[in-house]
Amino acid sequence: MSTNFAQRVLDWFDLHGRHDLPWQHDTSPYRVWVSEIMLQQTQVKTVIPFYQRFMAAFPSVQELAAAQEDEVLHLWTGLGYYARARNLHKAARLVCSDFEGSFPTTLQELQALPGVGRSTAGAILSIACGGRASILDGNVKRVLARYHAVTGWPGKRAVHDRLWEIAEGYTPRERCGDYTQAMMDLGATLCTRASPRCQECPLQQGCAAHRDGSQLLYPGKKPKKVMPVRQTRLLIIRDPQGAVLLEKRPSPGIWGGLWCFPEAADLNPEDSCIDQTGLAAAHIESWPVFRHTFSHYHLDIEPVLAEISANPGKVMDADRQLWYNVRQPPQIGLAAPIAELLKQLANERLAKE
Repeated sequence: MSTNFAQRVLDWFDLHGRHDLPWQHDTSPYRVWVSEIMLQQTQVKTVIPFYQRFMAAFPSVQELAAAQEDEVLHLWTGLGYYARARNLHKAARLVCSDFEGSFPTTLQELQALPGVGRSTAGAILSIACGGRASILDGNVKRVLARYHAVTGWPGKRAVHDRLWEIAEGYTPRERCGDYTQAMMDLGATLCTRASPRCQECPLQQGCAAHRDGSQLLYPGKKPKKVMPVRQTRLLIIRDPQGAVLLEKRPSPGIWGGLWCFPEAADLNPEDSCIDQTGLAAAHIESWPVFRHTFSHYHLDIEPVLAEISANPGKVMDADRQLWYNVRQPPQIGLAAPIAELLKQLANERLAKE
C-alpha cells in the first residue's frame, strides 16, 4: 500500500510537478538548505526573488559564514521572520568551523544546526544527498491529514506524532528526493487549504476526506486566541540634510538585529530627541498610527517626526547607531515597517528637491 501511494505521487510529479525552481538547479545541500529555511511559512512565489538575490550575494556557505550580520539581514528585509536569517548565518559559521565547510549528512547532525528541525533536515538529506528521510511541512501535513482523516490540530503532540508515523511509512527508498518535492508540490498546488482540486489529485482514490466530502475539516485548526495589541512610538529624528537616526535592536526580542527608529515610549518626543542627540527638536510632527501584525500580537506604531536644525555630527554609540542617508542608503537589515517609513521619507525628500 505504501509503495502504491508513493508511486502515484511520483507518477503525478513526473508529469505535473515543478521542475524549474531555482534551487532545483545545481542542487547542493547549501542551496536546498537556504531554500528550505526561506520557505518556512512563506510561499514559493514570494521566496524566489529573495532566494536569487541571496544566492548571487552568497553563492557558498563559506561566503555566507564570512558575511556580516547586517549584510545577511539586508537581503532578508521584507521576507519576515528574521530569526530565520540570524539562525542561517549562525549555522553557516558552524558548518565552516565544525564540519570544514561540508554539510553534515545525518539527521541528528543537521538538526543540531540553528533553525534546522526534523522536516528541514529530512528535505536536505533527501533532495540534496539522495538519502531516505521523511518530511512533514505544512503542505504534507494537509495531504496526509486529509488522506487518513486525521482529526485534531497538528500542533498537538498526539496528532503531530501520528502524522510523522504516516509520513515515515510512505517515504520510499528509491527517488526519495523526488518524492519529497512531489509531496510539497501536491499540497501547494492541488491539495490547497481552501480550494482543493481533488479531481486532478493522484491520491483521490483512497482519500478519506474526499470520500466524505470533508476536505476543509482537515487538518484541524489551531484553537483561536484573541490577538493582544501593543503600542509603541517611534521617533524619526531628521537632520537638516535629511539623514535620520537609526539604532540596532538587540538580537533577542522584536526585530532582533535589525535597524529601527529609536522607541520613545517612556519619554515625550522632545525629551527623547535631546536624550538621543543632545539637541532640541525644532519641529515635532505626529504621523498617523498604523498596525503591524506579528504571529502572536498586533503592534500599533505611532511615528513621530522630530526635525533638528543642526547637524549633530557623530552618533553617541557607533556600534548601535547610525545616520541613515535616504538618498544613498547603506545595505543594512531593516524591519518591514521601518523600510516603509524610510521609503516615505525618501519620496518626501525627492518631492522637495
